[in-house]
Amino acid sequence: MRESTIEKHLVKSIKAIGGGCYKWSGPGDRGKPDRLILMPDGLTVFVELKAPGKRPSKLQRYWLEKLSALGFDARVIDTLEGVDELIQELEKR
Repeated sequence: MRESTIEKHLVKSIKAIGGGCYKWSGPGDRGKPDRLILMPDGLTVFVELKAPGKRPSKLQRYWLEKLSALGFDARVIDTLEGVDELIQELEKR
């Protein structure tokens, strides 16, 4: 399965529960998570997407750790099931 398949599922699923799932890209954004999820009431989640079994690079791990240290939910998702688990978590909040 390709990373893009997981990403499309994430975007569609977040929109279905009333959130926004935005691509985080631009000059100087190397290593930053792929998607920024914004939910009602200010809930924010940063997601690095990977093909199944792939791991984040050293720079990607740095950004995930930095965002987590600032108190944000920053995670890696590499399966469709991982997306579905995130959606279930968000629906409970």
